[in-house]
Amino acid sequence: MARGDAPQDSYHLVGISFFILGLGTLLPWNFFITAIPYFQGRLAGANSTAGTLSTNHTGPTDTFNFNNWVTLLSQLPLLLFTLLNSFLYQCIPETVRILGSLLGILLLFALTAALVKVDMNPGPFFSITMASVWFINSFCAVLQGSLFGQLGTMPSTYSTLFLSGQGLAGIFAALAMLMSMASGVDAQTSALGYFVTPCVGILMSVVCYLSLPHLEFARYYLAKKPSRSPVHELETKAELLQSDEKNGIPNSPQAATLTLDLDPEKEPELEPELDEPQKPEKPSVFIVFQKIWLTALCLVLVFTVTLSVFPAITAMVTSSTSPGKWSQFFNPICCFLLFNIMDWLGRSLTSYFLWPDEDSRLLPLLVCLRFLFVPLFMLCHVPERARLPILFPQDAYFITFMLLFAVSNGYLVSLTMCLAPRQVLPHEREVAGALMTFFLALGLSCGASLSFLFKALL
Repeated sequence: MARGDAPQDSYHLVGISFFILGLGTLLPWNFFITAIPYFQGRLAGANSTAGTLSTNHTGPTDTFNFNNWVTLLSQLPLLLFTLLNSFLYQCIPETVRILGSLLGILLLFALTAALVKVDMNPGPFFSITMASVWFINSFCAVLQGSLFGQLGTMPSTYSTLFLSGQGLAGIFAALAMLMSMASGVDAQTSALGYFVTPCVGILMSVVCYLSLPHLEFARYYLAKKPSRSPVHELETKAELLQSDEKNGIPNSPQAATLTLDLDPEKEPELEPELDEPQKPEKPSVFIVFQKIWLTALCLVLVFTVTLSVFPAITAMVTSSTSPGKWSQFFNPICCFLLFNIMDWLGRSLTSYFLWPDEDSRLLPLLVCLRFLFVPLFMLCHVPERARLPILFPQDAYFITFMLLFAVSNGYLVSLTMCLAPRQVLPHEREVAGALMTFFLALGLSCGASLSFLFKALL
């Protein structure tokens, strides 16, 4: 992709910068859901400021449905701003979008950290927290879309680094939670330290972004940015989601196909009758949807299942053992840390094989089988229930379900994003990428909405 006269990335500073920026884009969501026990503890008492970061043996009550609301209000902005990209990208300069979003996230996370020390009634605390969740994730949606647009001008290696940073955000949040809990300080100080951590991460992201114009390698690629439509930036996002798992490999066959398709067209410039095959520059959205509808539906269903129980139901599961260190660390380790590690592993599996392929009807079957995880998790050891019995009380059941749940989520998400471009012609990949990005956001929102129903059925 780079020409011979392209500068070198000295000390890999640009790569490190995009890695940290990727980490920063998903830190807010992961830090909020990993701290669900803290928020539930704050909402359980009339004037408690010492919400703990860990669940106790019986688990804190979720009278405000915090798990459900934090999931829904985190995913709706992604769907909304996916639809509003045209307006935003035309009216707001890129620097304002990226830097403004980072500073907005930093400010709101600083507010969340400050509230640890503020004595508040549950009602106002819940309202302020939900408003913060909405605005933080709105900023994150704008930030991700803008950064994906920038990455479209960079070599594919930097796309992989950015997505690697995103993939590690959940693991980073879970480890930060465990370190805060194991620090031995009081609950309030532990929570404060936990929420200050993403503030430092976002501040580092701001520094990294501001440093890019001063790095020759970044200037070389970002300066030759072509005029890109919002749809093109969404297509870039979809391609980058594949390149994370394939380490840039999926882009190579696509680029080769485009080159092979375009090179012969240089000859027929003098022959008007051969100009007609060049017409499909504006592919029909309906025709592209007809080709990828099944893959897009599979993507929606994968995220619908995942977000309907994670973290709304899974965060409520507690250890069935007697109170102690294991019961204290059970949920952070077996729910959040385990999910993020196995999800990352599942996404990485597509680097080695893609099965089933795009023509197989086995993919929809595998996706539908994941609906079994909904009753399985609902029948685990969740103390606060009024209707359903506990059929899987042992910790080993929950751990086994979580392993399969997380690996299948990562693998099937990665697989569907890799298969979609294979089902369309090269000139249709732009529209296919935009559609897959929209359906990704739709699946997240559907799952978050369904979590209310499943919570009520417990």
